This record gives sequence, structure tokens and C-alpha cells, in this order.
Amino acid sequence: MTASRTLALTERLIGRSSVTPEDKGCQDQLIALLEPLGFRCETIVSGDVTNLWARRGTTQPVLVFAGHTDVVPTGPVEQWTSEPFLPTIRDGKLYGRGAADMKTSIAAMVVACEEFIAAHPDHQGSIAFLITSDEEGPATDGTVVVCNKLKERGEAIDYCIVGEPTSSATLGDMIKNGRRGSLSGCLTIKGVQGHIAYPQLAKNPIHLAAPALAELVAEVWDEGNEYYLPTSWQMSNVKAGTGANNVIPGDMVIDFNFRFSTASTAEGLKERVHAILDRHGLEYHLKWALSGYPFLTPRGTLSAALCEAIKAETDVDTELSTTGGTSDGRFIAQICPQVIEFGPPNASIHKIDEHVEVRFIDPLKNIYRRTLENLLK
Repeated sequence: MTASRTLALTERLIGRSSVTPEDKGCQDQLIALLEPLGFRCETIVSGDVTNLWARRGTTQPVLVFAGHTDVVPTGPVEQWTSEPFLPTIRDGKLYGRGAADMKTSIAAMVVACEEFIAAHPDHQGSIAFLITSDEEGPATDGTVVVCNKLKERGEAIDYCIVGEPTSSATLGDMIKNGRRGSLSGCLTIKGVQGHIAYPQLAKNPIHLAAPALAELVAEVWDEGNEYYLPTSWQMSNVKAGTGANNVIPGDMVIDFNFRFSTASTAEGLKERVHAILDRHGLEYHLKWALSGYPFLTPRGTLSAALCEAIKAETDVDTELSTTGGTSDGRFIAQICPQVIEFGPPNASIHKIDEHVEVRFIDPLKNIYRRTLENLLK
């Protein structure tokens, strides 16, 4: 196999306008390549989402390549230098929506498997793919559905590489061995509306909430740990008032979010927020939304295999990191003890003129293949 095969598959995938939750036939292309390699392919549809579970082999250990074929909307097409779903190479870069996030990774994973299986047809264990079209959307009908199905039928996973674009300045300089959890709250502080000239006849929720909010801002939620910075609490929206400058508002609505590490739990954070609000004697309503638990894969077999592959291919020493937002790794980590994210540089993801440097495409494929060799040869 050559670099051109990986590049060609990447271009074919970019050419499909698979804006979330659409797959637009991307997974059919993958199935057409995987089935001849001996993968048993299972399409799992949930709502408007198409998911693929493909497995070659029946024994342990099971190494899963995970990713998503859906992409974010293009934004104003006229601002793109070339058509977002017309893969275009300029100045050594491949442009197109999904080039970095994450169709290059998916293509590299598939071609890596082709090369590995050709060289090692009787390899140890099993190789699998978990692909969804619901990573960039609500993520309610995608990877989590497949993981639940695997759990129900007792199909165990040992290792998982998620092809998220984790690299920073150059390919392989950073991999993610965990992600913070995300816990949001919508807090309504209740007051009594009234004329601003008669404050004794009203209750100003802004004034009432201020001391509690100051305490929430100053609170040290945890100290983090070896892999995580301390948990962060941030307000994102504050709304109060009628628009008139002579009316005390009847309520105040605050949106906030925790990005929390494995040093805290969602339930523990909730309890502490309620305790602060209650201590200040506020009348309030608080609606919680947990969009993801934190996960952490300590240094071990998978990270060592991947770091060794990166070093051998690029001579780069890899940094393990837990920075950034959430990913589908949070679902996979519920059924898999070792989950690592690794893919191309992420500077252009979700932007106009998203791209990946062509010089990174073949080495990315080689790193995935070398990791297979380290674990299953």
C-alpha cells in the first residue's frame, strides 16, 4: 500500500457532504473495504444516525478504531477558498470539511488495517471499527448506542484508539489519555418584581444572588491530579431584567458549566453547589445536564504501544494530555479500560478552509499500523 491510497480514500470521504447527523454513504465505502478483509460488518441505525460496528476475529484482545463520519456545517461557503466538499490540494495541504476532523484518521485506520492484515493474516486477537454519524451532534444516537449494545451482549473491548485530531504543532506531539467531564446547570434565582424606587416592596434576585455567585467563583472544587488541572466552574450566560431601567426583575437566570476531572464526581459537585445556594437562603430552581463523565487511561499497554509507534515513525516524543472538550471516548471508556485519542493536528478543525498537511497523511497511517503490530502481531 502507498500513501496515495490513504490520500485517495480521504478525498473520497471528504467528497461526501456528511453534515451531522448524515453519513451520506461514507460507512458504505468503509464496509466495501473492510468486508473483503474478513470484517463482519453490522450497521446499527438509531433515529437519524447511522453507526457501524465491524469486527475481524473472535478472540481477545480486541483493539477498536473509533471515529465519526459526520462533520460540522461548513459555515458561509463563499468564505471558503475552494468548495468545502470538493477535496483540494494547495501548497501541500488537503482542504475540505472533515479533512482534520476526522476523515483523514478514518482513512488512515482502514488502510493501516489493510497493510497489517496483508502482512499478518493470522494475527492475534481481534480488530474492530466503531464508526458513528452522531459525534458532532447531540451524541445520543451514536457511539453510546453501540457501546450499550456491546455491553448487553457481553462483547468486551480491551483497547480503543479514537481518531480525534489531537496533535498540536506537528503529528504525534500530543495524544489524549483522558477528557474532562462536562456538567451544566441552569440556575433560576427567584425574587419579586417591583418599581426600582420602592425596593422595600420588591426582592432583587441579582442582589440576592451576588454573594452566592462570588462564593461559587472563589470555590476550590479540587486540586486536579497528575493528569488533570483543577476542576473549573464558569458562568456562560446571565439574564435578568425587563429591559426597563426602573424595574427590579422578578428572577435571574444563570447558565454555568463544570469541566471536571476524575478528582471530582458529578454528584459531589451538585451537592456542593446546592449547599452554597442553600447557605445563602436563596429561593431557586436548578436544572442539571450531564453531557459527559470524565475518563482517564493511565500510562499502560496502549499508550506505550502508541507512543512507541509515534517515536519510530516521526522521532517525536509524545505528550499525554487531558485538555480540550469532550469526545466519544467518554462513552467507550465505560466499556473499555484503555482509551486513547490520536490524530492529525487540530488547528483548523471546525474552521473555514479546514485542512490537513498531506505530508502527515501517510505517517498517520503508518503509526496506526505500527500500533497494531505492537499489540497484535
